[in-house]
Amino acid sequence: MRRARITYKGAYHHAMNRGHEGKCIFSKDREKEFFLKLLVETSKILKIRILAFCLMNNHYHLVLENSSGRMSDFFKQLNGQFGSHYRQNNKGRGYVFQDRYKSMLIQDDSYLLMVIGYVLNNPVRAGLVNNFLNYKWSSANLYFIKELSEIVDVSFVEEMFGTSLNLSNFTSSLNIKELPTIQTRMGKIIGGEGFTIKAIENFNRRKSHKRSLESKRIDDFDFDPVKKVFYEFKKIHNIEADNLDTTTYYGKRLRGNLLVYLKEKAGLKYDEIIKFTIFSDIKLHSLGRTYKDAKKRMLKYK
Repeated sequence: MRRARITYKGAYHHAMNRGHEGKCIFSKDREKEFFLKLLVETSKILKIRILAFCLMNNHYHLVLENSSGRMSDFFKQLNGQFGSHYRQNNKGRGYVFQDRYKSMLIQDDSYLLMVIGYVLNNPVRAGLVNNFLNYKWSSANLYFIKELSEIVDVSFVEEMFGTSLNLSNFTSSLNIKELPTIQTRMGKIIGGEGFTIKAIENFNRRKSHKRSLESKRIDDFDFDPVKKVFYEFKKIHNIEADNLDTTTYYGKRLRGNLLVYLKEKAGLKYDEIIKFTIFSDIKLHSLGRTYKDAKKRMLKYK
């Protein structure tokens, strides 16, 4: 009987899987490209936040947040669809992956930084490149550029590291062959002894409140943190929200965009949005019209 994996909604994980009997299932670029396409689609459908990835020839690494509580469904779909694709294109039968995915719960930000650096540095440890930034099939070069990634929540990682130099220096100097783990009855944890008790309590609480997938609504899934929405607004428009000149048409247009982001990405209600200084000169009853106008304009120029 398979043991339940220790996880809960909002938990961070380092996860990986490898080809059956060490088979090089990602030896061709087209296989890696297809896997990343699946990763984008599956993470969006099941609301799983990806923080980092690295694809090697015979295995993959992911750092993710179980943001919807559906991590098991996510991997079942991701591995299952890739397996079907691989068998079809390589005229093979039987298993594609070694087993179920392996996952390790991550304690907190300090361990999360270590895991991200460890995953990105994997090609260096394998002797494929001298610098992790030179490896094509990881998320290393998706951070600290103007464009937002479809695959990875770059804003979250950028906020943790602060600058591209910090990310580069930290990852390059991370000289560890294995991550620090603790073995529990439900799998390995990356963290300290004290966290193990808390993690198991969260896991048991999740089990006691578990509902069928049929009864889940979209509202059950987490929205983005408000801080992240403001961070991404600055990244896209190259200006702090509080510095917008709303006496100009351009400033009002950008404020309208921010209103849409806060409502749709952060899930805020109008009476919560109006508390931000940037919206203080708008009447509460006018926010609905402002949102509709901004949404219509954004869809027109998309």
